[in-house]
Amino acid sequence: MAIKITDECINCGACEPECPNNAIYEAGAEWAWSDGNDLSGNITVDGENVDVTKRFAPKSDDIYFIVTSKCTECVGFHEEPQCAAVCPVDCCVPDPEHVETKDALTAKKLIMHP
Repeated sequence: MAIKITDECINCGACEPECPNNAIYEAGAEWAWSDGNDLSGNITVDGENVDVTKRFAPKSDDIYFIVTSKCTECVGFHEEPQCAAVCPVDCCVPDPEHVETKDALTAKKLIMHP
């Protein structure tokens, strides 16, 4: 499953540089699929054709947030999610609303890092 950041976040920013997919953003930041990788052109996400440079609205204006569709739980990079490993208040936790198999997480990783 993807990781989420809970309301206990103290906005320390320790998690953001640890994410190999650049799926973690500061509160209020817009995000794009092309952030932190070599993607260009369009990709298909949930059956929809998306320009990878398109900026999306922030998922939170109060705390750091994780873009679920970019989160691979660090599969293919590390043994455990690095955001959770470095979080001083343990607010990076599994998101039960976004359960994914290791194969699905690997497939997402290969889209962003072919």
